[in-house]
Amino acid sequence: CTVFEWVTDRLGAQATVCAGGRYDGLVEQFGGKATPACGFALGVERLLALLERNDAHAAGELPDVYIVHQGDVADAFAWEIAHALRSANIKTVFHCGGGTFKAQMKKADVSGARYAVIIGDREAQDKQASLKPLRHPGDQSMMTLEQVIGTIKQQ
Repeated sequence: CTVFEWVTDRLGAQATVCAGGRYDGLVEQFGGKATPACGFALGVERLLALLERNDAHAAGELPDVYIVHQGDVADAFAWEIAHALRSANIKTVFHCGGGTFKAQMKKADVSGARYAVIIGDREAQDKQASLKPLRHPGDQSMMTLEQVIGTIKQQ
């Protein structure tokens, strides 16, 4: 049984913002066939109140990086890169919608990100990514994760 609850101490007595879990026996309890199920609830008003209390101006900040990826190997490596960038306090948007590289690059540009980190299966196998400046002149370069972080932090 998987259950989660996201709580905060910044909203007083209404501490739960989001909660959910598995409800495999619920349909059967109501007379239906045994059906695996899961669900969640999100308090939109609570989430908005939390955003207001936690630097609402930060919501308007532009990301540093937009991660563009395509391929099974690339997908797994892209998650690793996103985690490492966020751990280095680099504002990162991870593309989750699929699509071609061209379509993803359009979304990267619209996001306002300073860079696109581009990962295909070949790059992922080599544990490298391509870093492309989106807001200033410069060439797209293949580099290691450490080099990506260093380059972004320098700018």
